[in-house]
Amino acid sequence: MIWLQLIYVYLKIGLFGFGGGYAMLSLIQADVVDKYHWITLQEFTDIVAISQMTPGPIGINSATYIGYTAIHNAGYAPAYAVLGAAITTFAVCLPSFILVLLISYYFTKIKRNRYVEAAFTGLRPATVGLIAAAALLLMNTENFIDYKSYLLFAAAFFLTWKFKMHPILIICLAGVAGFILY
Repeated sequence: MIWLQLIYVYLKIGLFGFGGGYAMLSLIQADVVDKYHWITLQEFTDIVAISQMTPGPIGINSATYIGYTAIHNAGYAPAYAVLGAAITTFAVCLPSFILVLLISYYFTKIKRNRYVEAAFTGLRPATVGLIAAAALLLMNTENFIDYKSYLLFAAAFFLTWKFKMHPILIICLAGVAGFILY
């Protein structure tokens, strides 16, 4: 039963996760943590952090990790957990793949349509709202933000804005600073 639930949840997340991985986080938490209890809130927070650090889109990375963890926590063998990771990754990508194929075929014919332009205009604030919801969901009691975190954020922002430092260098420097501070 968990297999079908994983497929259903991630097909739904892939279909309605406009705005990328950060916009998907609130949808993922609602189903994976709150509804089905496949993972705990702490595990979810850890998965989000790991998904941010690994190469690739955060939505797909988190789907892979959550698929593995959910199947493993359900008591299945590690080989089945790898299959769970593959299934959730496939399920989260499939709706986008199909939509892009359909849109690319028809978009050249209807791109000047006023209804299409209105739909894209309406999706912009919805996407910002989903990303803001993800940020608010990650601000919980298990993710206490102290003054050191604010200082690291301010330093990273300043170095990126003022000196145009490369984001990978900023991440490495923040990791070293975090190791020293904590």
